[in-house]
Amino acid sequence: MSNDDRIERAARAEGFEPPKQGSTRRFGIFIGILAILLLAGAVAAIIWLMQPGAPTETLRDVFIILVAFEFMIIGIALVILIIQLARLVNLLNNEVRPILDSASEAANTMRGTARFLSDKLVSPIVKVNAGAAAARRALELLRFWKR
Repeated sequence: MSNDDRIERAARAEGFEPPKQGSTRRFGIFIGILAILLLAGAVAAIIWLMQPGAPTETLRDVFIILVAFEFMIIGIALVILIIQLARLVNLLNNEVRPILDSASEAANTMRGTARFLSDKLVSPIVKVNAGAAAARRALELLRFWKR
């Protein structure tokens, strides 16, 4: 069984259904038809506005007002974004930095503990074992000469 099959089975067990191939294709067709209709509407509007007596100036004024309103909404969204960014920086400085500092302090403590154990416990044991191995090898060599 492949990894993809296992992932798909686990997703179904959690209640997620994989997207159907036909639904993705239908969505693409829908978007294509919508784009063609919008383009045809824009062409028809331009042709209609070029006719004499069309309310071009009124529509222009309405679009100017709509664009100004849109810029106002974008400005408000940018102000909200800047405020959220300031809050995030404040959170990082006041919440995350102390956690990182304490984690760094804990790591330094562990490093010191490991160095102490290495110097006071492991190194003497290694030296004793090295001496014992050297003595054992020396005795083996002496037995070889006795033969």
